[in-house]
Amino acid sequence: MASIQPIHRPALKEVLVVDDHPLFCEALSMTLRGALSVPEVIMANNLTEALSLLKGRDAPDIVLLDLNLPDVDGLDGLVRLKSAIPDTPVIVVSSLSDSAIVTSVLSAGASGFIPKDSDKAMITEAFRQIRDGGIYTPADYIAPVDNDGSDTDDAPARLASLTPQQACILRLICEGKLNKQIAYDLSIAETTVKAHMTAILRKLGVHSRTQAVLVAQKAKFDTIANSDKVV
Repeated sequence: MASIQPIHRPALKEVLVVDDHPLFCEALSMTLRGALSVPEVIMANNLTEALSLLKGRDAPDIVLLDLNLPDVDGLDGLVRLKSAIPDTPVIVVSSLSDSAIVTSVLSAGASGFIPKDSDKAMITEAFRQIRDGGIYTPADYIAPVDNDGSDTDDAPARLASLTPQQACILRLICEGKLNKQIAYDLSIAETTVKAHMTAILRKLGVHSRTQAVLVAQKAKFDTIANSDKVV
């Protein structure tokens, strides 16, 4: 009877974490060093710092990228990072864990998605799967069956139809804030926030907060991409 050959699992030597939350970074570093025996965990507080660290050196084995950094808007951080290190797997982490968000980051080149509130076991499993060449998604992720009909090609035009107050509320939604938090920040009633939210969804031609965030992210990335073109 032939013996079963053990599966070779490449060891992770270096992981880059791009996140501006010190407590999360510390907990993740402990998990990587302890559960996965990663000898080197490098930290960057923003995308600019991460891209600077990557210059003139070998790429890390895996990068973990916070979707909501102070110097990025939407998916442009992921796109710019993949452009700099196209062969390195990137895991996105975010408090926005709707299936549409997960689909969006995977389409933009991410090798996996970890919700911000994931426990140690989930984070460990995600890194193990991606280290072995797989794609990691949360257990409750639902892959899209067909197009939901929300074409974002005219996203800038739709966003331009928002009033200043509606645009401000959408920006806070993109930061992951709830209606109650938005009402407090803007010193308005929560019912007023809900009324604005209804108007925002109608003007953007979408049916959920997540779809509204995706429209905003698409428009932000388009703006950045177009600003880099030589005219």
